[in-house]
Amino acid sequence: MAEEFSFSDSPFDGKGNVIKDETRGFNPALIVLLVVGTILFIFLAGNYALYMYAQKTMPPRKKKPISKKKMKREKLKQGVSAPGE
Repeated sequence: MAEEFSFSDSPFDGKGNVIKDETRGFNPALIVLLVVGTILFIFLAGNYALYMYAQKTMPPRKKKPISKKKMKREKLKQGVSAPGE
């Protein structure tokens, strides 16, 4: 009578053998890791592609114009007299 009753959650059959579960699935942590890794890779690859495109297409930066006061000071440091003095 005790042998007829079995627990459904038990991994053993009535004879003491282990019942192997044949259903296999993907590990949820692995799926999350793959999704996050793929999104990060796409983001970084896109940024690199945009950077390379911008380097090829945009003109070089223009330097700021030097004020007359700074130019006069630089010429005095070099020993050349500023024009108009």
